[in-house]
Amino acid sequence: MTGTTLDDYTDRYARRVRGMTASEIRALFAVASRPEVVSLAGGAPYIAALPLDAVGEMLGRLGSEQGATTLQYGIGQGTLELRERICEVMSLSGIDAACGASPEDVVVTVGGQQALDLVARLFLDPGDVVLAEGPTYVGALGVFQAAQAQVVHVPMDEDGLVPEALEAAIAELTRAGRRVKFLYTIPTYQNPTGVTLTEARRERVLDICERAGLLVVEDDPYGQLGFEGDAPAPLRARRRDGVFYLSTFSKTFAPGLRVGWILAPHAVRDKLVIASEAQILCPSAYAQSAVATYLGTMPWRQQLKVYREVYRERRDALLDALADLMPEGTSWTSPGGGLFVWATLPDGLDSKAMMPRAVAARVAYVPGTGFFADGTGGGHMRLNFSFPPPERIREGVRRLAGVMEQEIATRRVFGAVRGEGPRRGAGSDTPGPALA
Repeated sequence: MTGTTLDDYTDRYARRVRGMTASEIRALFAVASRPEVVSLAGGAPYIAALPLDAVGEMLGRLGSEQGATTLQYGIGQGTLELRERICEVMSLSGIDAACGASPEDVVVTVGGQQALDLVARLFLDPGDVVLAEGPTYVGALGVFQAAQAQVVHVPMDEDGLVPEALEAAIAELTRAGRRVKFLYTIPTYQNPTGVTLTEARRERVLDICERAGLLVVEDDPYGQLGFEGDAPAPLRARRRDGVFYLSTFSKTFAPGLRVGWILAPHAVRDKLVIASEAQILCPSAYAQSAVATYLGTMPWRQQLKVYREVYRERRDALLDALADLMPEGTSWTSPGGGLFVWATLPDGLDSKAMMPRAVAARVAYVPGTGFFADGTGGGHMRLNFSFPPPERIREGVRRLAGVMEQEIATRRVFGAVRGEGPRRGAGSDTPGPALA
């Protein structure tokens, strides 16, 4: 006897669709956007910190004065003007002409998400392995799963990706005859943990990948949002060959414009453009012109400082509230930049199982399970501090702490009410990668 489904097209889908699952973050948006809910869930930047009047006037002029160009088709690689501006932005992090950064090797994308998808399309065959930090960005997991690749997580600690664990994972996969295509990493103010890979480890990770013949895909949306001095130089500033650098203007300007980029090895650039043209023909000329004009006419470097100050204040508000209000046995990371804190729950609590009670208490977070390919991570949660003001952050933590105290009290009376999977994440005791 076969089961029934509400989807009449189930038997017609391509095989790759079977691995597609809904993002736990996207599923929370409808609830978290309610005004009565304190959302510590999404990663939305605080757009109100922009000079919105000036930005609005700029956008209006792009339509009224330059509409014949900005409302027209463009080229697949992106405009030269924007690619030159992107090189100026990257030079602030040390990725400059001295290390081979050129507008000719920049490909403009529809946000950082398309950049990830293009890399996956070029390099991943079904059954290939991608190494990634555990935990890692949920949007990257979706891309790799859609490409029918397997993600193998490499453990992290307070200093970032553990080089010895990376070596062990490569060796074990090689012995098993598995084909590892690249390391995907967010080395600076990582999503979801906020952890930054140390200076010494950056060189070691690059050396390990070079010896193993692995490409490195460096995702860097947050590198210019540091609160305590400059972040270590990106991996791409250290090695030219074999490192793909991905970034976006979603966190430093406006996510609604959906503009990101890839800095790729020269030999790969044309294939990236061809793949992008097959997807979208060309990135939005209007959005590109908006970003290029913003970078060329407005004080964007000063705006980065504004964002850093706003986010530092909110980071501090979250860390102070956690220290004051969280129940015993809770721990968390202390990020030097970016948008996120990664919390580890007291033993026995499950962030996914607890979520309905949290929503009923009018607070939202992202369960840790969304950041692992195998669905583990229930002992953790991601907390965002970029969007709510400090007083709302503290109120959100107060509500969340109350839910956790109730969960702990319930467990004391009734014990575990459901099976608990392994607890895995930054600072976890779980050794080595999971080879499913």
